[in-house]
Amino acid sequence: MATISDVAALAGVSTATVSRALNGKATVDPELAARVRKAAGELGYRPNGPARNLRRQEAAVVALIISDVENPFWTAVARGVEDVAHEVGYSVVLCNSDESADKESRYVDVAIQERVAGVILSPTGSTSSVEKLAARGTAFVAVDRPLPHESDVVLVDTRAAARQATEHLIAQGYERVGCVTGPAGVRTADDRLAGYRDALRAAKRRSTAKLVRRTEYKAAGAHKAARELLEQAEPPDALLVANSAMAVGVLQALQEHGVRLGREVGLVSFDDAPWAALIDPPLSVVAQPAYEIGTVAARLLLARITDSTRPPTTTTLGARLIERGSSHRG
Repeated sequence: MATISDVAALAGVSTATVSRALNGKATVDPELAARVRKAAGELGYRPNGPARNLRRQEAAVVALIISDVENPFWTAVARGVEDVAHEVGYSVVLCNSDESADKESRYVDVAIQERVAGVILSPTGSTSSVEKLAARGTAFVAVDRPLPHESDVVLVDTRAAARQATEHLIAQGYERVGCVTGPAGVRTADDRLAGYRDALRAAKRRSTAKLVRRTEYKAAGAHKAARELLEQAEPPDALLVANSAMAVGVLQALQEHGVRLGREVGLVSFDDAPWAALIDPPLSVVAQPAYEIGTVAARLLLARITDSTRPPTTTTLGARLIERGSSHRG
């Protein structure tokens, strides 16, 4: 990696001049400044952000790259990260990837350029971002989804939780249990569908594609998916929904079709959103320990920043089913 001395040597100036030129000081001759910028560009030199921060007595920074800032699950994760980081004097920069590998990659580039102390990310599935972090020696931790690259990871056993939720719906007497889950290839979406199928298999019920829809982890996609399911000749009489944002879309579709929640269509959704207990009847949920995911990930990142030679760890947390009126026929 190029140093400020390398830039100074190539430009034929002192390191002090390089520093002033790259910081935009007006005291540097424009011709010299241009020469410095050209040399820095050729060498791929990036100013050391943390060193500048320390000189200004600013706090160290970690980046948190999440998939959907509107989802209350991620809000709780972010709060857990921020609480732990704040305790030790770190600031947290929040980035929203929107499940886009390109956006994730751009945020990683910025994190590297600014020399953040570390990165916590919910991977989109692309390996390029993680490869960049590893190549630069930047500490990172993955949350919610594993990585093909060796790293610290914090997960929830959502396959087991999805199985439990589906078994609950079956036990309540629902006959045609369906599933609305996220995009193919997204680990959490795949695991929740697998858990749903595990439960059907254990109950000796045939899994059918007619009762399953895969869509974006958003209300709009889930609304369209639920409408398609409800308009079939034999619609589902119960649904497992993969997150709370999707549950909003499903509830809208049920309302549009005049379907009574619980009595006519049972419903269990992942994530205990603040509004879940307020609807009528209240929504049964699979509550994930979102805040704990954030705190565990932040502590792992701080440990990784302190000692980059630590062996990578995988922490798998449990989720719990909270039964409410939406999954009971009564």
